[in-house]
Amino acid sequence: MTNIFSSLKDYLQMKLDDEPKNPLHVGEVMSCWMYLALMDEATVYVQIGLNTTNDDEVRKILTESLKQCDVQGQRFKEFLKIEGVHLPRTSEQRPNSDPNGVPLGVKMTDDEIMNGISMKTAAAVMHCAAAASQSIRNDVGMLFTQCMLEKMKFGTEVKEVMRKKGWIKVPPYYYPPGMPNQQ
Repeated sequence: MTNIFSSLKDYLQMKLDDEPKNPLHVGEVMSCWMYLALMDEATVYVQIGLNTTNDDEVRKILTESLKQCDVQGQRFKEFLKIEGVHLPRTSEQRPNSDPNGVPLGVKMTDDEIMNGISMKTAAAVMHCAAAASQSIRNDVGMLFTQCMLEKMKFGTEVKEVMRKKGWIKVPPYYYPPGMPNQQ
């Protein structure tokens, strides 16, 4: 059975090779610029989380997120430099510190850290999907599609840890009028 994502990748790659390289349109530039800023700011959040937690599973997720943000950020930095686009200014990187030295009134809980990572991951996936669908150039669409798939895969790992630890925040269930009782 053909995998839909590999088919999409093959199709876009085929079209990418034949495509003339027009300049990026303002929407593509803005989408790339915003995603790079999102990755750089997420990196700072992850560094703060690493400086706060002692939980091994949370540290593993944060370390993986840090690597992914760095890889994806580098992709966009290289792409934007080639296209002649100035890079966004972002927050300063955080130095390593001892989680036990962080005062309790300042320290994020593991639940807060993981919910923040979950929200940032969901925001990245939605941004990538919107940007890929609005891109005219196939190379831009491909860049966002690749990042989206990586973030979706990572999001399933985050959800698994959050479910295991009981940290998923679930909105109230909706029961439409007239729905039979589900016992």
